[in-house]
Amino acid sequence: MRRSKLLYVPFWATYVFLYLPIVVLVVMSFNSGKSAYTYEGFSFKWYGELAHDERVRDGLVNTLIVATGSTVIATVLGTLLAVGLARHTRSKTLDAVALMPAVLPDLVLAIGLLLFYGLIQLTLGLYSVILAHGLFAMAFVAAVVRTRLTNSDTSLEEASRDLGAGPFTTFMKITLPQLTPGIVAGALLAFTLSLDEFVIAFFTIGNSDQTLPIVIYSMIRFGVTPKINALAAILLLVSFTAVIAGQRMTKIGEREPNRTPGEPRTDLRVQGEADSTNQGERRAQD
Repeated sequence: MRRSKLLYVPFWATYVFLYLPIVVLVVMSFNSGKSAYTYEGFSFKWYGELAHDERVRDGLVNTLIVATGSTVIATVLGTLLAVGLARHTRSKTLDAVALMPAVLPDLVLAIGLLLFYGLIQLTLGLYSVILAHGLFAMAFVAAVVRTRLTNSDTSLEEASRDLGAGPFTTFMKITLPQLTPGIVAGALLAFTLSLDEFVIAFFTIGNSDQTLPIVIYSMIRFGVTPKINALAAILLLVSFTAVIAGQRMTKIGEREPNRTPGEPRTDLRVQGEADSTNQGERRAQD
């Protein structure tokens, strides 16, 4: 049955609706004029001005500090959480609780964290944003790593334990190398989420420091300029690069995608039988 070409209209219309504004933003960031809506010519003028804007530089430094710190926290805790849920404690309730920060509205999570910080009398600053972003991104890292755990070969861990290796040795020598692509992909995702996150940072950072999304928000209140377009284009480039790299990392190390986890590797046995057959034929010929 031949598919109608009309079925592709909603598909392409959705893509145009999502990505056309991004394309327009990137094009207008190379505008030589001061208007954000009228293109007057190609120029790198606004990218150069970004380098001399002290407020933007400070916001970028703060954002990188927050993103790096929260990525470390989210990667370590998210990996341990995924291993615990997949290998030691199987509970749908715990699964739902672990993924709750990923599905909760950012505003609800931000207000809850702000109230919690006030309850424990924690002074707001960059470290409070690092903790908040680490909690927020931990759920995403756990989801990515757990997907990798589902596709990993558990027979290797069982063999390691049968040979006398302890739980820590098995984890470091067997489990962790298998999870490395998923861990790296989760870390890149956590870094990207923290890089352009605004709501949670706005509620938990206080008045002393500002991250780059907050700086952009304060600049937009006075009108959109080509400088803001240039800054947004740079953030888009970094985000797209991290997401694509994370997607590629999830494919690295994937072997035998059609084999059920834990199923014995029959390809090695078949290859061994073929080698034995070839050796027997050579001896018969001799």
